[in-house]
Amino acid sequence: MVSISLCMIVKNEEEVLGRCLDSAAGLVDKIVIVDIGSTDHTKETAARYTDQIFDFPWRDDFAAARNESFAHASKGSCQKCPR
Repeated sequence: MVSISLCMIVKNEEEVLGRCLDSAAGLVDKIVIVDIGSTDHTKETAARYTDQIFDFPWRDDFAAARNESFAHASKGSCQKCPR
């Protein structure tokens, strides 16, 4: 059976994150949230949907944040993604 993980990189998204996750929650098997430095209640909002919430310091590198989120996906990490 196929397993689908929703991997999101977020920062200060408390106003829209709940609506986004409401629409996706029934479609995925796992929700992974990588927070790159929120100063609002983004992580608290995310916690209503998943316990898979990880802090990742932003270093001006989208690919690094993306790879961090993929590393927590259910089917393992991307084999082509550098670490």
